[in-house]
Amino acid sequence: MVFARSASTLPESLRVGAAVSCFRLLAFCLAAAAGAALAQETAPPSGASTDASSPSDMTTLDSVTVTGEQPGPGLWKVTRGDHTLWVLGVQYPLPKNMTWKAAEVQQAIAQSQVVIADASAKPEIGFLHKLTLLPAVYSARKNDGGKTLKDVLPADVYARWQALKAKYVGNDDGIERLRPLVAANELYGKALAKSGLARNGLIWDTIRGLAKKDHVKIIEPEASIPLDDPRQTIRDFKNTDVALDAQCLSATMTRLETDLAAMRDRANAWAVGDVEALKKLPSPSQQEACRAAVSSNPRLREQIDAALHRIDQTWLAAAEQALRDNPNSFAVLPMDELLRPDRRLAMLRERGYAVEAPE
Repeated sequence: MVFARSASTLPESLRVGAAVSCFRLLAFCLAAAAGAALAQETAPPSGASTDASSPSDMTTLDSVTVTGEQPGPGLWKVTRGDHTLWVLGVQYPLPKNMTWKAAEVQQAIAQSQVVIADASAKPEIGFLHKLTLLPAVYSARKNDGGKTLKDVLPADVYARWQALKAKYVGNDDGIERLRPLVAANELYGKALAKSGLARNGLIWDTIRGLAKKDHVKIIEPEASIPLDDPRQTIRDFKNTDVALDAQCLSATMTRLETDLAAMRDRANAWAVGDVEALKKLPSPSQQEACRAAVSSNPRLREQIDAALHRIDQTWLAAAEQALRDNPNSFAVLPMDELLRPDRRLAMLRERGYAVEAPE
């Protein structure tokens, strides 16, 4: 099977949907504007053949060296009694052209009664209310007073921005008007694309396709996030310190300048199932700097913390129900969730479930 990423460009008629997605980002996921969207990852067991190419004039991803069928990372096993939940950890970014022959995953899904995605967030806002918020949402993405990145960034940071923009974005005057934190997200996505990497989606798309083929029920948990005053949320975001925004952009650029080769190494380790290597490989991230930019506002920080807690609890509830109701279930989580000792598998262990890592 070959992973293929669906096109993300929306026609003009779908601008409302794009703006709603943007509002979701502003409302609670800008804990990392370049981060919340940057950090989703997952992992599979079974063969992996990978290949990625990049323009020859770029010092980006040279190649992904794994060839042929590989074992891939094994499945984590969560049990209570004779009921089992198999969990696949996903690592991103990964090569867009990667071919994954997932025999073990296919077998686990075929024997399962449900397949569970990672939880996503859904703000509690009526559709008509969203429409009235569109102008504020678009305004919040841009610098105040019509300023450009040249106006708001320190000279040395702007010089780095110009070099990376030329390499990855090209001639786009519109991006110059974005806030540094939002520009960081745009730059990161374009850099990965030009390096032959995908930031999310590939593995879940394949898992969902396997589940549909085997007529297995698919559960995509949504955490409902109440926003009592969405206009105030947007105002809070607009009033965050632009200097912290600049730090988010700077951290994102540093990652692109230094970490693309390590991304290749992590992709290779994931493909051959070397979990120990994944634990040891450095995994720098711009998330903390980007999170700090938004969390500097106490109200936003409170909303973000509440949203992340609700996302955790929504997924855990879906996992526990699957374990109660079904002999076999299958789930997907970011690899980071599985390797850290304080995340959702640890929470299940604290609730009395047996959790086994792959050998």
